Amino acid sequence: MSIAFVFPGQGAQTIGMGRELAEAYPAARAVFDEVDEALGQKLSEVIWNGDIETLTLTENAQPALMATSMAAMRALEAEGVTLDRAAFVAGHSLGEYSALCAAGSLSLTDTARLLRIRGKAMQAAVPVGPGAMAAILGLDAAAVEEVARAAAGEDVCQLANENDPTQNVISGSTAAIERAVVLAKEAGAKRALPLPVSAPFHCALMQPAADEMARALGEVTFNDPSVPLVANVLAESVTDAGHIRGLLVEQVTGRVRWRSSVEYMAAQGVTEFWEIGAGKALSGMIRRISKESASRTVGTPAEVVAAKDV
Repeated sequence: MSIAFVFPGQGAQTIGMGRELAEAYPAARAVFDEVDEALGQKLSEVIWNGDIETLTLTENAQPALMATSMAAMRALEAEGVTLDRAAFVAGHSLGEYSALCAAGSLSLTDTARLLRIRGKAMQAAVPVGPGAMAAILGLDAAAVEEVARAAAGEDVCQLANENDPTQNVISGSTAAIERAVVLAKEAGAKRALPLPVSAPFHCALMQPAADEMARALGEVTFNDPSVPLVANVLAESVTDAGHIRGLLVEQVTGRVRWRSSVEYMAAQGVTEFWEIGAGKALSGMIRRISKESASRTVGTPAEVVAAKDV
């Protein structure tokens, strides 16, 4: 059996995530303490006792989800399950940073600070209102790309996320996204619905955030990952730290090729995917992408113990 460790992205956040891990494993608690210190904020208090609106703010959700994933990793390590069990690591959007932290490319402190910068930069790149995103269900990626091109006109409208064979997300100018929703339904989409997001992620409108991340990423130490990373924008494995640094900049405006990433790992012999951290969204996508692959979630003490025995 070949395993890939995968890490969730924004949208998986819930109040209370990671609390049981922190209570059961001192090493998991230490993750939240270090992230709090790195950010100069009691983010753990927001995660465990705050309101969902505050947690969902991009600048909070991104480091919070990473912290929860890393707490799960530390709990696994406490049970004797180390990263050398994995053939690959990968993450969905911000989850790519969690994957790199798990693989030793970035320190926990640097990862938390980078994600705070990333969250703020992505929110600041486009004011609330001019940009939007929408999920298109029931059309393949090629059809959604055609819809996006037809809807763009002089505006921005891009395929932002290839999540699974029947779920794709577009991002861009609000007017273009509204046109694309209509065109997608005319093209046979089962559903085409605007997403409740505060900014149009993973499209050209995010270029100011990409520029900010290029500066921030240039100021931190990168190591080669101990396990190959399957990068969002390539859907192929990379192991060179310098290359990865550039790909993280590209990722801000580029497409999250999640479907292709899972297909790549399955083609390389991966038979089981472990979703490390909050939620089950990636596991659902993986089942729709690669029906012969198994998946499991590792986000609670019980799930950590169960994974130990695999």
